[in-house]
Amino acid sequence: MSIVPIRSEHTTAAEIAWFAPLCSDDYHHLGVPEGSLRSSWENTSNIIQTADKLGYRNILCPSSYQVGQDTLTFVAGNAPLTDNINILAAVRCGEMHPIMLARTIATLDHMMKGRLTVNIISSDFPGQKEDSAFRYQRSREVVEILKQAWTQDEINFQGEIYNFENLPAGPAKPYQQNGGPLLYFGGYSPSALDLCGEHCDVYLMWPEKQEALAERMKAVNECARSYGRVLDYGLRVHMIVRDTEAEAKEYARELVSKLDDEQGKLIRERALDSISLGVSHQTKNRELADLEGYIEPHLWTGIGRARSGCGAALVGSTDQILTQIEKYKKMGIRAFIFSGYPHLAECEIFGKKVLPHLETCSLPQLQGRVPTSIPHTPLGIGERR
Repeated sequence: MSIVPIRSEHTTAAEIAWFAPLCSDDYHHLGVPEGSLRSSWENTSNIIQTADKLGYRNILCPSSYQVGQDTLTFVAGNAPLTDNINILAAVRCGEMHPIMLARTIATLDHMMKGRLTVNIISSDFPGQKEDSAFRYQRSREVVEILKQAWTQDEINFQGEIYNFENLPAGPAKPYQQNGGPLLYFGGYSPSALDLCGEHCDVYLMWPEKQEALAERMKAVNECARSYGRVLDYGLRVHMIVRDTEAEAKEYARELVSKLDDEQGKLIRERALDSISLGVSHQTKNRELADLEGYIEPHLWTGIGRARSGCGAALVGSTDQILTQIEKYKKMGIRAFIFSGYPHLAECEIFGKKVLPHLETCSLPQLQGRVPTSIPHTPLGIGERR
């Protein structure tokens, strides 16, 4: 039984996504940089193209100021290089003038023939520290302006930060004409939940105990219901899957075997969200975990020793991982964003061991819009749909 109402009509299918490490976050051993895995056009684009060929339904392209590549430029470059996969582009609200952002996203959506999805991010900018309420107010205004620009001929908006009167929206309408790309959102504060409940489509969570995830989903559902809306729910979590549980746990130990704790701390603190409420929950997970780092039988928190944000991995055999995914689906989670180190190799391992056993879909944008649901048949690396 679902813990909260879900928007997707096909309750047996889920959106299975992978992760593109644009932000210099790829290793054979956590915290030990390798030139061959650096964030580059060639390396990261290869991951996206591989995920597309294997049949993943979406891929997250994150955003960072300190390291890595520009997200929207990178997404634009990959639009003609992919055939089927959606791309989830992370957008930091306020970084770009909202009307220019509306035009940019609409253009990308046309380039991708509607395969674009957007991850709305609220964060500080380099050298700035803003109050949380202000950041979420800025994000709220940006999202509301985007929706006007995408659906109306004229923009009229009076906010605390942005004001526009009788401004022609122009022809910047997305390829997806039912309101624009799907909006994914993650945040933990009351302001964040309210923004997601009113305006966004998919609420993304980082890994925690299942009881904690359930409580978070209930809180977001209440916010959405107050606006007469129903959301989909997503989980961003790392993945270590092998033929046996022993092999998976051994790989997890090897992954952190060369990690210097001080170096790990520096990696965590370089992120602008390193002091956010969500990150504090990931830190708490590590503090509550057992001596090997497990907070639940297959949820390992060791990843968070060397990165900010999502800090835990599902670890186990193919059957165990499939069982865990099924448990999450029964809670009402419909979208999964997986990743692993190194990202290309783990994308292929998961794509061959687990993905063929999952029914996948692309999430619908509007209540009542039926997603495309297909039994998954993996492709060979050299094949095209």
